[in-house]
Amino acid sequence: MDKLKMHTPDIAEQNYKKLAALFPDAITETTDEDGNIIRAIDKDVLMQEINTKVIDDGQERYQFTWPDKRKSMVMANTPISKTLRLEKEKSVGRDGTPGGVDSENIYIEGDNLDALKLLQETYLGKVKMIYIDPPYNTGNDFIYEDDFAQSADEYADNSGQTDEEGNRLVQNSESNGRFHTDWLNMIYPRLKIARNFLSVDGVCFISIDDHEVENLRKCCDEIFGEQNFIADLIWQKKFSRSNDATYFSTMHDHILCYCRNSILIDPNGWKIGLLPRGSEIPSGYGNPDNDPRGPWTSVILSAKSGSDSLLYEISTPSGRRVLPPSGRYWSCSKQTFEKWKNENRIWFGKNGSGMPRKKTFLSEVQDGLRPNTILFQSEVGNNQEAKQETKALFNGVGVFDGPKPVRLISTLITIANVKNDDIIFDFFSGSATTAHSVMKYISSKETRCKYILVQLPEQCDKKSEAYKAGYKTICDIGEERIRRAGKKIKDETGANIDYGFRCFKVDSTNMKDVYYAPADVEQLSLDGFENNIKEDRTPEDLLIQVMLDLGILLSSDVEIQYIAGKKVFSVADGYLLACFDKDVTEETVTEIAKKKPFYAVLRDNSMSNDSVAANFEQIFETYSPETVRKVL
Repeated sequence: MDKLKMHTPDIAEQNYKKLAALFPDAITETTDEDGNIIRAIDKDVLMQEINTKVIDDGQERYQFTWPDKRKSMVMANTPISKTLRLEKEKSVGRDGTPGGVDSENIYIEGDNLDALKLLQETYLGKVKMIYIDPPYNTGNDFIYEDDFAQSADEYADNSGQTDEEGNRLVQNSESNGRFHTDWLNMIYPRLKIARNFLSVDGVCFISIDDHEVENLRKCCDEIFGEQNFIADLIWQKKFSRSNDATYFSTMHDHILCYCRNSILIDPNGWKIGLLPRGSEIPSGYGNPDNDPRGPWTSVILSAKSGSDSLLYEISTPSGRRVLPPSGRYWSCSKQTFEKWKNENRIWFGKNGSGMPRKKTFLSEVQDGLRPNTILFQSEVGNNQEAKQETKALFNGVGVFDGPKPVRLISTLITIANVKNDDIIFDFFSGSATTAHSVMKYISSKETRCKYILVQLPEQCDKKSEAYKAGYKTICDIGEERIRRAGKKIKDETGANIDYGFRCFKVDSTNMKDVYYAPADVEQLSLDGFENNIKEDRTPEDLLIQVMLDLGILLSSDVEIQYIAGKKVFSVADGYLLACFDKDVTEETVTEIAKKKPFYAVLRDNSMSNDSVAANFEQIFETYSPETVRKVL
């Protein structure tokens, strides 16, 4: 049986192995400053293999950089030994029942960098749309503080340790000499990991204002590729000017749009979703002849080139006979023209004597409107509308500053071209507008999508209305908003959709230090070696970490079965069978094997005796040799 690693992947190590597989002759060894033998890449061999120039430090080149950029990249790749723990009492069932855990939506409390790392294997390439509204770095924002004073090894060693609240936010004032640097150090590793969540046809939207839009776009060009930049959408966030502004009254924010793969490069890449046409008739369309097929426009029926067969005469309804304009040809054969004429697709003008034109009906072209790069507040909402939405849900209490309007996020979901079972990911969740928007969106659509939200449990100001109303953290606000918005939508529409969410929190690993480095643990009792799991952790805690380690969706159905008196978790209809009880007998192992799961997971010391342990592999070889067996 293989042992589960129970920590996030080491991306740098994975990249090294990929390089070694491609160019094994470039792999060598050298010594570090202390004289230790370490692995290395031979630059000269690599240059020969790829037939291009490798730039050394100090050489001029086009680049986007800032202090600590290299450490920021290391931060993105460094593994952590953490896990997610289910908060059942905060969860809501898909029908709105408190404490239910059957929803496919996910809400995570914790540092979003940790959450991204924990989710990256499970949700790699599975997210259709990312929307985030990160701190704008206006000088008053709180941003995530990532400790670059530690080495990568120190960070990995300490990654399981957090303070009681897990609060790592600091205010980034303009007087800070690292003002832009700290913000870039915060946003870069998160975006670098997040890109890998996007599906081949996935798209990312990022809200920002003028303070950091330039730096954000450079980050995204580097991470997503300039060729995958789609648009800088301008959102009109206000409906009235501010006459007390020093210079201009700022009326807009930016929403940068990048896709994983542009269809200009990959035909399977992101295809934009069209907005509902409604009753709007585009400019140039009309119905002067009251055609029952509805509004139409017309196109000229001649072309610059053609053959003599395209120089025939056409008779107009008024009796006038016409040829193509001088030097041009008809754009269709006479037979095709007669067919179109019989179908009333030819227009000769109101008096019936004009040059022939072909009618193109609005109903036969794109079933919707191509989005504009300016999102007007009249169409997608504004800041004031967003504040009123949250106040209405919380009985007039202003619990959150600066939420986004539901109509804006719903419009982005439409533009993203979200389909059934697609995942929408927001790892700067704030007041949970994204969850509200998803429920509102699917309540009136046939599309059934789901969301993953992440939010740091940032403490509310004790003087704020939210704190006085009983909401101690931003997570408290976001979770309650989802509950209230779900109830409101259900009462108004009665739609049979998923109104719930499974709530998780980022926490230290379930495993003791001995699990990861038994050779480094001194004077450990024999009992300590036998039990490598922390005493305060439940079998449900272990199951979640196993699911993350094996890449199984957190939204999967979980059923509890009892086999020979032992508690067995069946995940995703038997895809994973896991038992964390002690004294597991041969009968339990045999019955698990007979169910032929893809994965079977037990504790390393769970066998009732040496005989069961010795026969374990043989039992699976007999009944289910294809099952992947793992222990922890």
